[in-house]
Amino acid sequence: MPLIRTADLMTAGGAVTAFNVITVEHAEAIAAGAEAAGAPAILQISENAVKYHGNRLAPIAAATAAVARASTARLALHLDHVESTDLLHAAHTHDFSSVMFDASNLPYTDNVKSTAAAARWAHDRDLWLEAELGRIGGKAGDAHTPGVRTDPAEAAAYATETGIDALAVAVGSTHAMTTRTATLDHTLITALREAVPVPLVLHGSSGVPDEELRRAVTAGITKINVGTALNTAFTGAVRAFLETHPSTADPRRYLAPAREAMAETVANYVRAVSSAKRSV
Repeated sequence: MPLIRTADLMTAGGAVTAFNVITVEHAEAIAAGAEAAGAPAILQISENAVKYHGNRLAPIAAATAAVARASTARLALHLDHVESTDLLHAAHTHDFSSVMFDASNLPYTDNVKSTAAAARWAHDRDLWLEAELGRIGGKAGDAHTPGVRTDPAEAAAYATETGIDALAVAVGSTHAMTTRTATLDHTLITALREAVPVPLVLHGSSGVPDEELRRAVTAGITKINVGTALNTAFTGAVRAFLETHPSTADPRRYLAPAREAMAETVANYVRAVSSAKRSV
């Protein structure tokens, strides 16, 4: 199936789940999981993943796009947590229809200036641009510290001043959680949805239980980002296989169950998110 534009998934009236791609097995698992769930998904490659691949975007982007096109699911490609301007400028030549430009570590004024420039560049090339405001835990800061969560009035002004298409907000989730115990601030999500003129994105969703995710969608979240949960499934399956087959040398023997475990994880998240009812 041809690649779907992120903008089309984000404006279709429901919520969509986005999953991080590190290896081709991740991409294959995301496609298989979306097919099993019968709902669309976004495959996203982060700047950290590009660094892992020797700072070469083209090979992993081409492989991910090929997997997406071979799938029967409606899939989009997204470049995530981009801080490098050079990487941002490579997006439109590698099948991405959207980029998350991350200037969240900069002071507010500098964040606005940098993000506005990124949005102008992206829009000139028909790319959808996501940005971040607030401090989402797990990368910088603590998501549960007072004052780090996204302020609705500031978020509304930020979206208007930068011209972005979607905003990642800090509402209690944390990057890199391996247990699903996070509790979100649903009152804040509702306030943000009422104030901010663009779709809202939840980062760090691996640690958020299904019911919390559904409530977040109902309150106003449109895009749900999941990464660590796939890695947890992948590593757990590899570890379990090698514990019982310690002499295995062929990586296909343990990568296959790892891919299956990730696909099942993807399907479960997609079902949870796509079954949520929007009230706004």
